Amino acid sequence: MEVVNTVGRRKAAVARVYVKPGNGKITINHKELEVYFPLNILQYEVKQPLMVTDTLGSYDVEINLDGGGIKGQAEAARMGIARALCEIDAEFRSVLKKNGFLTRDSREVERKKPGQPGARRKFQFSKR
Repeated sequence: MEVVNTVGRRKAAVARVYVKPGNGKITINHKELEVYFPLNILQYEVKQPLMVTDTLGSYDVEINLDGGGIKGQAEAARMGIARALCEIDAEFRSVLKKNGFLTRDSREVERKKPGQPGARRKFQFSKR
């Protein structure tokens, strides 16, 4: 098997994921997972597809992340890894789909409207 590459997206974050057989090393933007995402919850989120399919020590994952914040980047990486695992073995698809890792979360930030301080918020009304 050669390198499998996929794309994961969430909010403004884009993750280009490259998965190849190896010993479970995860690299993000040429840094270790623990260095790039110091929070344990974000590390867990990135590893979720590998843990669900019991392939945590089987593949080396290299991720190029761009845009968005740390939460969106972690979820984009999770989606990219899940898509790559589906390409590697079609039997993983059902368990990944059931956990919601293959569904693109389409929620985006609503734009600010003119004449208002935010997307929905209005300026305070003054009668006098």
